[in-house]
Amino acid sequence: MVKIKFPDGIEKSYQNRVTVRDVSSDAAFKNRESAVAGKLNNGIVDLDYPIESDTTLDLVMANSAEGIEILRHSAAHLMAQAVTRLYPGTKLGIGPSIKDGFYYDFELEKTISQEDLEKIEAEMAKIVEEDIPFRRLEVSRDAAIEKMEKLNQRYKVELIKGFEDETVSFYTQGDFIDLCKGPHVSSTKKIGVFKLLSIAGAYWRGKETNPMLQRIYGTVFTNKKALDKHLKVLEEIKKRDHRKIGTALDLYSFHEHGGPGLVFWHPKGGVIRNIIETFWRDEHYKRGYDILYSPHIAKIDLWKKSGHLDFYKDSMFQPIEVEGQEYMLRPMNCPFAILMYKSSVRSYRDLPLRWGELGTVYRFERSGVLHGLLRVRGFTQDDAHIFCRPDQLQNEIEGVIDLALFMQKSFGFEEYDIELAVRGKGNEEKYIGDNENWILAEEALTAALNQKKLHFERKEDEAKFYGPAIDIKIKDALGRGWQGPTIQVDFNLPARFDVNYIGSDGSQHNVVMVHRTVIGAMERFLGCLIEHYSGDFPLWLAPIQVRILPITDKLNDFGMEIKNKLSQAGIRSECDTKSAKIGYKIREGTLEKIPYLLIVGDKELEEGTVSVRSRKKGDEGTVPISDFTLRVEHEVRDKI
Repeated sequence: MVKIKFPDGIEKSYQNRVTVRDVSSDAAFKNRESAVAGKLNNGIVDLDYPIESDTTLDLVMANSAEGIEILRHSAAHLMAQAVTRLYPGTKLGIGPSIKDGFYYDFELEKTISQEDLEKIEAEMAKIVEEDIPFRRLEVSRDAAIEKMEKLNQRYKVELIKGFEDETVSFYTQGDFIDLCKGPHVSSTKKIGVFKLLSIAGAYWRGKETNPMLQRIYGTVFTNKKALDKHLKVLEEIKKRDHRKIGTALDLYSFHEHGGPGLVFWHPKGGVIRNIIETFWRDEHYKRGYDILYSPHIAKIDLWKKSGHLDFYKDSMFQPIEVEGQEYMLRPMNCPFAILMYKSSVRSYRDLPLRWGELGTVYRFERSGVLHGLLRVRGFTQDDAHIFCRPDQLQNEIEGVIDLALFMQKSFGFEEYDIELAVRGKGNEEKYIGDNENWILAEEALTAALNQKKLHFERKEDEAKFYGPAIDIKIKDALGRGWQGPTIQVDFNLPARFDVNYIGSDGSQHNVVMVHRTVIGAMERFLGCLIEHYSGDFPLWLAPIQVRILPITDKLNDFGMEIKNKLSQAGIRSECDTKSAKIGYKIREGTLEKIPYLLIVGDKELEEGTVSVRSRKKGDEGTVPISDFTLRVEHEVRDKI
């Protein structure tokens, strides 16, 4: 007999090897028909899993976070079965659940097109109607290899050979079999409403030297209403794609001759970037920061000493030889701030030192993962390093939190999630430094968050190699999370570089170093801003704030006069002097998402006024030029 304790506290005894499904039918679970799995002592198992020892039991419902993940994983297997039916000889890669959906990688002789997705979907629907059970099968590692070799599934063989466990699990759906840990829904009919979305290329196991496979993405939900809602969000995401909007608004470009992942900023993009950088500098000066500039390369010895070469080598570019010395492009800015700190003897009275830098760094990203402004090889980080005493640490962290949240709010981001990235247990080799300092760093970050009454989620094994961190994930207009500010406490690099200050006792003491960004990578932040506003920037960020539209060529001089007055007031403006109809000029200005269009005709010339057309309200009537100027100045000042 086995004893099973239920969520309501009731405990019952059952015959050994009773299944989760059997127990759920007997017990008073609400909505048990919606269950897709069981939770035993917090481990998730199939409904047909036999219970062999005393345990607690709860059910995983299809609409829960865990349940949705099981649906996604099961849908990936469903898609793989459909593909192998339609295209015999298909080699299977991997098919995990991912955020908002699933994918599966295939090696096929045929190149899958968007039209083929409809055929695969139809076959998936057919398999769903066949109501085929998912069955778990466990065999020895050697037997698993033999099974996959007979099926000519070489990618699965490679995966199994990398396993350490002697027992390997598969799942079958009729004559289809796939390597998997599970759990899955009980049958194909239990999979929800699905949609295949796109095709992409993906190197096997992410390595460019491996074969390129075809990756099919899909999504699944418990009902059609939820699926339709998600598809509408995806359509909105497509409309807001920063790559399309950035091109349409002429903000930036990439060039194969220049190199993948390297951004070329055009004048309009340069204006937005300069506004952000100027605002960033001004706010930092207000808070007692000084601004630094440092080189883009350094001798390889510096990166060896900092630990980057040991822990970050795969993300660094290859060395450059100069006069017999090896140099490397910087992947981070922190060692440069350390060298500058050590250029003088520092007293405890000098601390804290807050040094900010808009430092461009270079990281090797494989071409397959480059993605517009969001994943690049060269980017500018709004970096800063604070050197302080241990007794100053918590106050400094709190100050950075205040600045980070202020910056995000200023750019229109009101919602965010906060994570505390800490070491993972049993992975000590991934981190440097002694345990005591790690504990002190984590305690300081936690205390600062608690002092600010900010909710946060602790993330195990997410810390950088030199210290724990606060990560703030900002949410855009569609509720998507973006990596934003980060605050890292570091006792370890100061120890490595012997970064000291003279204390009140006359002795040397190691400083504590805080690495932080309050925007993040400038490129990623711009990409986020474009998608958040769909390119329709608030007035203070718009590259062109006002465009004057003379109705006829004879009014061009009056238009230029207005343009000059606005420019003298610090308003970014231009005058459209093209010989084109006013309707065309208005349409063009609207497509370029210019906040204000000023239409001027004979009446406006005679009265010294402008006819205002705004993106927010449309036609707003005629106002004196001086009144309009004051209005724009007010809106820019208040960041409306």
